[in-house]
Amino acid sequence: MAAEIKDSVMQAIYSADGKKPVNKIAYAVLAIFLGSFGVHKFYSGKIALGILYLLFCWCAIPGIIGFIEGIFALFKQADENGNIIV
Repeated sequence: MAAEIKDSVMQAIYSADGKKPVNKIAYAVLAIFLGSFGVHKFYSGKIALGILYLLFCWCAIPGIIGFIEGIFALFKQADENGNIIV
């Protein structure tokens, strides 16, 4: 019961900041392999950035940024559920 309350409070805090907990491995894999299309941004709930990545997928810039974001995600400390805040 206390864990459920803690999780709901933490989710409310994260959503107020505009940041969302996502699975670390899934986010990193999506960012590294499909980062040029912005799939990792759609996964993390940042739709506007995902569309921006999609609009510029024809050049190499979103792919490079996605790869870097994926590497950074791998080095972030995950919580007990394997989630990171993005």
